[in-house]
Amino acid sequence: MNAAGHWLSRITPKPEIGYKQMAGLGDLDSYGQHQALCRLFHLPPKEARAGQPAPFLFRAEQQDGLPVFYVLSAQCPQDRQDLWQVEAKRYTPNIQAGDRLAFKLRGNPTVTRHTAGERGRRHDVVMDAKQRMGWKNLPGDARPTLAQVAYEAGACWFRDRQERLGVQCGDADLRVDGYRTWRQRNGKGIALSTLDFEGHFRVIDSSRFLNALIGGIGPAKAFGCGLLLVRRI
Repeated sequence: MNAAGHWLSRITPKPEIGYKQMAGLGDLDSYGQHQALCRLFHLPPKEARAGQPAPFLFRAEQQDGLPVFYVLSAQCPQDRQDLWQVEAKRYTPNIQAGDRLAFKLRGNPTVTRHTAGERGRRHDVVMDAKQRMGWKNLPGDARPTLAQVAYEAGACWFRDRQERLGVQCGDADLRVDGYRTWRQRNGKGIALSTLDFEGHFRVIDSSRFLNALIGGIGPAKAFGCGLLLVRRI
């Protein structure tokens, strides 16, 4: 996958918008954030995008209670509602095998489990690990903390993907934390969990790695997961 023509943007609310608008933007959930960002692009109807790659990847962070979005897209985002301050630049990563990079990733790590006679279902890796070890029934002195379970399950998920991502990351070079669960507010039943991955790795296959940079990693890309942010070290 070619990075040529992509844009990496930092998007924040304009400081001059009204308090009510500012508060509304700060209160957006993951679904609302995606909808707000969609309005910055010329996109075909949702039905026509079914089965297509995500039109953009994003990561949401907060600064002083307000959203800060990092967005990777084929189109340059344009504010048509006079709400957003868009700082966009061409994204032209020059990555070679052997490069060492620091990285940040918010992922939706899942594992597929199969039941006889049924299609495989994806499960949150942390909840799956807790269930498989009988976490609730373990005595207190033998029960790992939720943070420990999240680290082990998340690190295993990431290690299993290293080869297809074209990277090599040592155990000591990886941090996994920030386990969160989220359910859509309007009651549609959409629920997901996220983990934050951070550390540094060595690129071993630049072609695979470029695909991961542009295409994203894992599911739930419409909910702020999958964008890999990197810098040289």
